[in-house]
Amino acid sequence: MTAPQRLISAHDVDAGLFRTALRQLAGAVSVITAGSGDGRAGLTATSVTSFSAEPPTILVSVNTGASAYPTIVAQRHFAVNVLTDQQQPVADRFAGRMGLKGADRYQGAEWRTLASGAPALVGALAVIDAEIEEIIERHSHAILIGRVKAVEVDTEAGALLYWRGAYERFTGTPQAADGI
Repeated sequence: MTAPQRLISAHDVDAGLFRTALRQLAGAVSVITAGSGDGRAGLTATSVTSFSAEPPTILVSVNTGASAYPTIVAQRHFAVNVLTDQQQPVADRFAGRMGLKGADRYQGAEWRTLASGAPALVGALAVIDAEIEEIIERHSHAILIGRVKAVEVDTEAGALLYWRGAYERFTGTPQAADGI
C-alpha cells in the first residue's frame, strides 16, 4: 500500500493535481439536454447533484465555454438523463469524442420530447426535467439551479460511472447507506 501524498496549502495547488484528486470521486454519468429540432444541444456531465427535496431542486455544473451552454441558458430548462451501463456511446458523443456538435450528437439513440420541450433519452436510468431558477457563474463554469418538474426512473438497469478518468460500469446490488 502506498502512502498518501502530503497535504499542501491552497495557494500551491496545481490544477492537474486538483483534477487528479477529484477523479477519485466516482460519479454517475449524465447527459444534459435542451432545445428542439436542429436547435438541440447537450453535454456529458458528472457534476450533477440534488440540492433540495422540498421543493425538488437539482444542481448542474456546466462549463460556460461548452457549445451547449448558450442553448441551455436560452431555453431556461434542461433534462438530466442519467445513463445506464449500456449507454457509454451516448456519453462519448455528448462529450465531443466523435467531433459531433449540436443536434448531431443525438444520432444513434432514441429520444423523445418532455413536456418542457427538453429531449429525453429513451431507456435512461433516470430522467429529470428541470426549469432553471438561477444561474451562478464563477470562473470557467456555471451552476445551474433547476426546479424539478418531472422525474422518471428505471430501477432495473446498471449505472455508468466515471472514475479515475475512465468509465466504469456498476451492475451490482447497491448496499443501503443508513443515515445518508
